[in-house]
Amino acid sequence: MLHAQLSPEAIQRLQTQKRNSTISSVLIALLTIVLIAVVLALYLLKPSNITPSTFNIIYIPPAKIIDDPTIKKQKVSTKQKPAKPSRDMARLIHTTASSPISVPVPETITDSPSVEFGESVNIGIGWEKNKIGNDGFEGIPEVLRSRCSPEERSKRMKESGGNQSAEKAVMKSLRWLKQTQNEDGSWGDKYPVAMTGFAVLAYLGHCETPKSPEFGDSVEAGIVYLINIGMKSDKIICTPGVKGYAPVYEHGIATYALAEATTFCSQLNHPIPNLKKVTKKAGEIIMDGQTPQGGWVYGFGGNGGDNSVGFWQIQALKACKHTQIWPQSKFKKPARNALAYLEKVQGQNGAIGYRGDSSRSPGLTGGGVLAFQFWGEGESKAAKNGIEYIRKNSKFEWGKGHDANLYYHYYNAQAMINAGGDDWDHYNKMFRDDLINAQNDDGSWTQKMRHGPVNQHMATCLATFMLEVYYRFLPGTN
Repeated sequence: MLHAQLSPEAIQRLQTQKRNSTISSVLIALLTIVLIAVVLALYLLKPSNITPSTFNIIYIPPAKIIDDPTIKKQKVSTKQKPAKPSRDMARLIHTTASSPISVPVPETITDSPSVEFGESVNIGIGWEKNKIGNDGFEGIPEVLRSRCSPEERSKRMKESGGNQSAEKAVMKSLRWLKQTQNEDGSWGDKYPVAMTGFAVLAYLGHCETPKSPEFGDSVEAGIVYLINIGMKSDKIICTPGVKGYAPVYEHGIATYALAEATTFCSQLNHPIPNLKKVTKKAGEIIMDGQTPQGGWVYGFGGNGGDNSVGFWQIQALKACKHTQIWPQSKFKKPARNALAYLEKVQGQNGAIGYRGDSSRSPGLTGGGVLAFQFWGEGESKAAKNGIEYIRKNSKFEWGKGHDANLYYHYYNAQAMINAGGDDWDHYNKMFRDDLINAQNDDGSWTQKMRHGPVNQHMATCLATFMLEVYYRFLPGTN
């Protein structure tokens, strides 16, 4: 019998092949098991039940920062407001879920006197950059821009007869306003809409916008308060429950403030919800409420004109024109009719009084002259006659009767600086130092008189306007 026998080399190769086949089989088996496990896990895995959060959109104005313990505080609440990540994120969406979430809300644009006023009864920022035209200011009308540069303000102060004492007085008054603001963003208690309009105008008069490092929160809270009042009312913007003659004053003052705020916020790319909407509605009410004779009266409508209330509507319309919300031609007719009425009621001595009788409250003459200057008629006979009347009859002696009535002089200061020359030099010398010296230590002014400012807030704002006159508007370009 024959027997076949493998060589040692062949046996070794056979054993090696057998070992490799065994290892490959084990690896394939393991991979198969892993794959089966993954498939089973995916099949058995169930989606978790997640309840979506419900969001409430809430507009929250910035909280005030109170940092001067030496100033008397009025109505300051210690209730903590939600902190915002940055000054540009004042508008937030807050979730009702347990995890706090906040994202910016974009603006949506839709198409849609008592003794305080009575018959006797303009945009400063502590801006980081000093040159006009930086940070969006290049889009602001030239007449308003000069107030937005510290260098330009200083130059205008020097050229027009101001001084550092006047600027320090303005800053003290703005800080007093910051300390006395109500929790809801308003000021005062009897006529908060008008008082808030005054405060916002005082801030804007120094170019303190919602982006101002020191006053931005206060400015924006005041603007939001006026917007909220305007959104709640289908008619004029006024303090709820106020009746009589005060509502029309409040509407004019609030519209003036809202319109200037619109101009600045638009150019600074700082949208505030419903600001343009409320401003547009308020401006339309003023234009529609003009009487056939060209004036305005209590309640909007009727005939004739009450110049004390009418001057606020005229100023508000000029501020509305700067917003670019309306075609510029929209303002020609109401402005022309308003000036025609004022010219008609002006006395032969140049005085423009309370109504048709120029001898009644002739201290209002500055308001009439300012109206002519605002609407391109500063060189008219009527305006020049008014300036002559003011030059001959105005006095400013603090604490002596009606000589220093701030309501009258609020208009006179603007009218006279626009007139310029010797008329302004005479007037500026008459009031400047006396007014500065009359300021209280806390930054306010107090003036109580019949047919004039009878509350501290109104007196302070009017005095502030007078000391901002050096740079608030450019003379001859109002």
